[in-house]
Amino acid sequence: MFDRKDIINLKKDIEIVVNLLDNELTLHTRWGVFSPRSIDEGTLLLMKHIEVGINDICLDLGCGYGPIGLALAKHCTKCEVHMIDKDFVAIELANNNAKLNNLSNAKAYFSDAFLQIPDEIKFDQVISNLPAKVGREQLSIILYDALDALKPGGKITVVTINGLKDFIKNNFKSVFGNYKKLKQGQKYIVSQATKQ
Repeated sequence: MFDRKDIINLKKDIEIVVNLLDNELTLHTRWGVFSPRSIDEGTLLLMKHIEVGINDICLDLGCGYGPIGLALAKHCTKCEVHMIDKDFVAIELANNNAKLNNLSNAKAYFSDAFLQIPDEIKFDQVISNLPAKVGREQLSIILYDALDALKPGGKITVVTINGLKDFIKNNFKSVFGNYKKLKQGQKYIVSQATKQ
């Protein structure tokens, strides 16, 4: 159990310095957001297998404090990066981290999956570390909404726990008509589909 003096320190932002896509980022996190002390293993695997075009419009779905979206924005300065989350603390942290790293091409905003994204925005890339706990129904909604939000030739790339690999494979084939396994590690798998 923590005492009152510990609580004061626990309320302070945690600062981590990470290297993603060959770029260093300083990120502030907080207790209560996903993986506050370090970049999680799934995200690290995902980032090793991301390829973006020079002018891509990217969506970081479920951005948390912003490691994926901000790494994309720093790696590809002409890209436009949208970061969404349904946690207001994550949105605040992601926007503060964008400012901290001088990234004007990335912005975080509140959205429950695709619900609050304007229909006129179409993406070249949708990238996500999909949490297993959202449930199969919500994952299905996300995939169909991603199909609608992607430009023709656009890609969705996700990392999931290995236990979801058959679900992702089957649903990518059902929704997108194709599936590509980019990498499978001991615990996580990176999967991709392309909008035809």
